[in-house]
Amino acid sequence: MPPSTQFILASGSPRRRELLNLLKLPFIVIKPDDNLADETPHPDELPSDLVARLSLKKAQAVAVQLPKHLKSLENRLVIIAADTVVAIENQILGKPVHAAEATAMLQELRQARVHQVYSGLTVASISAPDFELQQTITRVHESRVWMRPYTDAEIKTYVAGGDPLDKAGAYAIQNSNFAPVERLDGCFASVMGLPLGELAAALDQIEISLHEVPAICSHYFDINCCLGQ
Repeated sequence: MPPSTQFILASGSPRRRELLNLLKLPFIVIKPDDNLADETPHPDELPSDLVARLSLKKAQAVAVQLPKHLKSLENRLVIIAADTVVAIENQILGKPVHAAEATAMLQELRQARVHQVYSGLTVASISAPDFELQQTITRVHESRVWMRPYTDAEIKTYVAGGDPLDKAGAYAIQNSNFAPVERLDGCFASVMGLPLGELAAALDQIEISLHEVPAICSHYFDINCCLGQ
């Protein structure tokens, strides 16, 4: 990795901060202004198109904000932005707004058994000293997820704890107490909200190598990384 590269995570998500910290990349967080990154889906927009569009829009929104947050830019800067949605046959499940909606989503996911999680990832390269947007790369990862047959009582306990209310599809794959996922075909980190494999591939296109991602994922999550060793 070029020592002069600075990174910005365009998200306030604690899960994305956690995942990016695994890579030991020095970064700061700048959230997109709400008025610059409206996340409302377009009519009939496919989930894969939605996450690609929103991740790009978030990166562009933060690029516009940079002069407000940084007095100067001496080195190349890379913005990392992501968006994740849960979908059942292209029906998008967003973040529940209250406990009843979270309960309904978890029941629907249990009934469907298999659903898709789409994560869009955009990296944007910004040049010094004028904050010029040089290049954007957007990638999408799709994971197939099978839920275990959890009970209504388990849902009630999980929802009462508040964990589902800030998460797409009303669940966290990494929650060890509820442990909603029975099987995953895809990327664990992507379902959490930041597809590390897609991030590594995108950064490689701008000559920043993260060859250690499979080993980091396998060790941290205690799973076989989807990228292989």
